[in-house]
Parts: sequence; C-alpha cells; structure tokens
Amino acid sequence: MAAYRWKSFNDEDEDRPEKPRRYGVTEMRGPHYSLFSRGLLEDVFESMGQFVDGLKFCGGSHTLMPKTYIKEVTDMAHKHNVYVSSGDWADQMLRQGPSAIKKYIEECKRLGFDTIELDVASLGLPEETLLRYVRLIKSGGLRAKPQFSVKFNKSDIAFTGDRAFGAYVIPAPQTSEMVEDVDLLVRRAERCLEAGADMIMINADDLCRQADSLRSDMVAKIVGRLGLEKTMFEASSPKISEWFIKRYGPKVNLFVDHSQVMDLECLRGRNLGQNHSSLLGRSYFLL
Repeated sequence: MAAYRWKSFNDEDEDRPEKPRRYGVTEMRGPHYSLFSRGLLEDVFESMGQFVDGLKFCGGSHTLMPKTYIKEVTDMAHKHNVYVSSGDWADQMLRQGPSAIKKYIEECKRLGFDTIELDVASLGLPEETLLRYVRLIKSGGLRAKPQFSVKFNKSDIAFTGDRAFGAYVIPAPQTSEMVEDVDLLVRRAERCLEAGADMIMINADDLCRQADSLRSDMVAKIVGRLGLEKTMFEASSPKISEWFIKRYGPKVNLFVDHSQVMDLECLRGRNLGQNHSSLLGRSYFLL
C-alpha cells in the first residue's frame, strides 16, 4: 500500500535541523483552560511529534492532577523526544516558605519535568533572588526558563542618579503603576542567561497579543540583544505566528496552543516564501 513520506529536516538550509533542536523550537500549550485526555495528547505526538519540541503545563494545571497522571504524560512526551515544562506556578510555591523552591525543584524532577519556568512578573522577586533561583534549578539538573513581560512595576525602574556603582540604595516601595521598559527586560534577561538560564520566554501580553498592535520595535530590540536561539515568543494566534515567521524566518522559537502546531509547521515550511513546495520538499514521494 502506498504511503506518503512527510518532509524531513536533514537539510540545514531547508528549515531547521532534527530534534533536539536549539532553534526553530515549537513549544505546545498543554492542559489549561480545558483538560484533555492522554489519548488526545498521544494523538498529537504520534501525528505531529516530529514538529513538537516541548509541552508546557500552563497556569499550574499540573498541581490539580494526580501525580500518576502527570508522570504518565511526561513519560509519553519523552518517548516522542518532547521536553516538558512546569509552567508559571513558582509564585504559588513561594508562599510555602524560603525552602520551598528546593522542594519544588525536586518534585518537578521526580515527576519527569525537564524545564522549570519562572514568571518574573508574578514572582515579584529581587533580581539577585531570581538569579539564585535560576542557579538552583540548573544545579538540580533541570533547565531554567524565566518568563518576562515588557511591563514592570514603576518601583523597579532605576532613575538617573539613583544607582551608584557598588552603592546600596533603599528599594522604592511597590506601587500599582506599571511601566513599559524593554531595556530593563533585556538587561534582566541577559543576567539570567549569564546565570545559566537556557531560554527566555517573552509573554505575549502588551507586546504581541494582537497582530494589529504588535510592538515590532520592542521585538526587534529583544531579538537583537538576546538572539533568536535564546528567545521564545508566545504566539497567541496564528496571525502572530505568521508575523514572526515572515519577519524572522523558520528558526524563531514560538510557544503556541496545541491546535496551532500544524498551522505553524506549514508556515515554517514555506522557507521564507522562496519555495512554497518546501512543506513537502524533496522527501515527498510514494514509498
């Protein structure tokens, strides 16, 4: 019986290399707003596993599930060479006390997680504490992925003349006012990478939530300073994914919903629009 062979990534110039990839990564959103079964996850992995690099449990959804279920899901993901991220739940863990971060890391490792995401905005930690958490995650044998938003509390913004090198300055009290500062985002992200972070996740809120209001200037500054390989952008819609692929090519790292994986791969396969047949490419033939 004839079968069609899907495209391969053997040619570095075509799209991007085979898994595990350092760039052109597609991370998929797991159970969050609606829970879906292991069967659906397995269908996604078996039909599109070649194009899925990571699975993320969003919003702390894994804390509501039985540990046996989580372990089954992480084992299934690893079977298809897909890494698993814990999602942005570390802020809830901090309420349990100073030693909770180490327990959290150990628990994630036992359950089969490969990456721990730290939502910098919700954590509200001093910068040095954030860097210490990155180092703790790395020393625990897991990958660290800080998530940044372009908006910061106004008290986090250093004003000219307030910061002398080596001098201690009393921190400003927290306020409810949020201020955009892409330079602060980049500087903190750079320090996290120096501390050992593997990837920087960029939150879509206020940056690339809607295609018609996408902040291309800020995206360009982030990519220019951090590089494509170390940056992952949250694409909240297919239009956002299309914008990133058109602007930065198939090697950009994107975080999408599981329902968008195939559409994203079709976009990546266009090879910047130079060869619309690259989705099937030279490997599309009857066996």
